[in-house]
Amino acid sequence: MNFIKRKTAKPVSLTALVCLAILLLLVFPFSSGVSSNDGSRFVSTGTREGRLAVFDDVWQTIEERYYDPKFGGVDWRGPSSSFRQAAAEAKGSHELYDVLRRMIAPLNDPHTRVYSPEEKFDWWRPRFVTVGLVIREIEGAPTVVQVDPQSEPARAGIRPGDVIESVDGVSAWELIQKQLKNQSLSTASRSARFRAVAGVLEGQDGTIVRVGWRNKDGKTRSGNFTRHWNQRELGFQLSRNHKFLVLEIEGFTDTLVSELLRALKNKLPKAEGVVLDLRRNGGGNAEAMSETADLFLGRGADLGGFTDRAGTTFQLITRSAALFPFSLNPKPNLPLVVLVSERTSSAAEILAAALQAKGRARIIGTPTCGCVLAIRSRYTLPDEGVLDVSEFDYRTASGIRLERLGVQPDFVVLPKRSDLYTNRDRALDVALEMLRASSVTQISRR
Repeated sequence: MNFIKRKTAKPVSLTALVCLAILLLLVFPFSSGVSSNDGSRFVSTGTREGRLAVFDDVWQTIEERYYDPKFGGVDWRGPSSSFRQAAAEAKGSHELYDVLRRMIAPLNDPHTRVYSPEEKFDWWRPRFVTVGLVIREIEGAPTVVQVDPQSEPARAGIRPGDVIESVDGVSAWELIQKQLKNQSLSTASRSARFRAVAGVLEGQDGTIVRVGWRNKDGKTRSGNFTRHWNQRELGFQLSRNHKFLVLEIEGFTDTLVSELLRALKNKLPKAEGVVLDLRRNGGGNAEAMSETADLFLGRGADLGGFTDRAGTTFQLITRSAALFPFSLNPKPNLPLVVLVSERTSSAAEILAAALQAKGRARIIGTPTCGCVLAIRSRYTLPDEGVLDVSEFDYRTASGIRLERLGVQPDFVVLPKRSDLYTNRDRALDVALEMLRASSVTQISRR
């Protein structure tokens, strides 16, 4: 997620607001606080008036702030009265927010979302309801790719590589198709299909879901699991594979990138090649990302620009924030391979696209999310819920719009179920082999 921070939700003018956003982006540390839309008092969604106040706030904010005044051709205004009536008749907060999500869904924009008061969280410490499983589409099937070792599914014997067959007695693919609403499985965007598969086990905290799965031996099992809240911290991992450095980054924040640069101070100069793993990176602060880009592109590289609905644009340039007092780019031509997946989004896609366009790295994996819009800040709703709105579009330095297009790898490496069972990372293996080949070539030229 790309964040462009501002301090007030009521600018004197849109142009002034953009200037303020740029100033905050370049100078001040990012904070994930929310902005109040109108300073109104708290309302209860237990009343009709309260539900309408929340609905009107969401609809009006998107109407006034969305980066595209034409809403991508979606009829935003037409259905509003029927959604407003449904919001008025909703039975409490859960039904209200379900109405709001159905209203927003046709925008097909993963950045524009609403969170009820109990769902809201700090983006840098993701909070979500889970049963302890991470689901992705592997070889055309909703497949478990990660299991919390302390979870009920782990104790029941579910392992990475197992296929989710049913949820509460309903075919998993039927539920996935239902989440896609009016889109078909074959025509849905990558990001929509990804979210639908990933959310196949979604539900309210404390509820029980019956899951049917198929294991490595083809045997079908089932079990009842309780959904619960879980929270994690975004971070990075550094490891060495002989003379090559493997760097995994899960997000971009000022604090995380500052810690990363300190950790790299003594390690990067000794490396003969780098694998930059962005496969689980959902983005973050675009300026913090630009500091990371400086490691491989140098200071002053053009990373493209953000444009608001008024047409005002500002450019993203490497090392303009200067989070670290000196450059850590001792080898400007250090061999680099970048790993990406459908989970790679926002600022991470901008980084991958820039490295690819400038011929600085080879990209390996699967096409990225194509989710490259930007949020100015989060809006507090009258009931203390939160609204995120895409207020900026993005284009690369060469003018390419990445939204819904994403970054296409130079070498597509598809994960396989067999890899999950054997704990093999096929994409990483290919990346390291490329670095070894590059190292041999450089030696032969000396």
